[in-house]
Amino acid sequence: MNLVDEKTVRLSQLPTGRKGVIKSHEQSDFQLTLMEMGCVPGEPVWVEMIAPLGDPMAIQIAGYYLSIRKKDADNILVTLS
Repeated sequence: MNLVDEKTVRLSQLPTGRKGVIKSHEQSDFQLTLMEMGCVPGEPVWVEMIAPLGDPMAIQIAGYYLSIRKKDADNILVTLS
């Protein structure tokens, strides 16, 4: 995994079935849209599945499923739980 620090990774690096809590976002054009969809700091997130070729990935957040591209998930930092 691409560790940012000891317990923080990028959402795109979480394997299927792994849980975490959103820590922060890196600046991107898609940041506001992600936050509107429930990807806000402090929100628990769970990787439901990853497409066979690795993109997109389905996550469970804020009580629903969200399909997100790996390049967008790469901008979300998650603390492992």
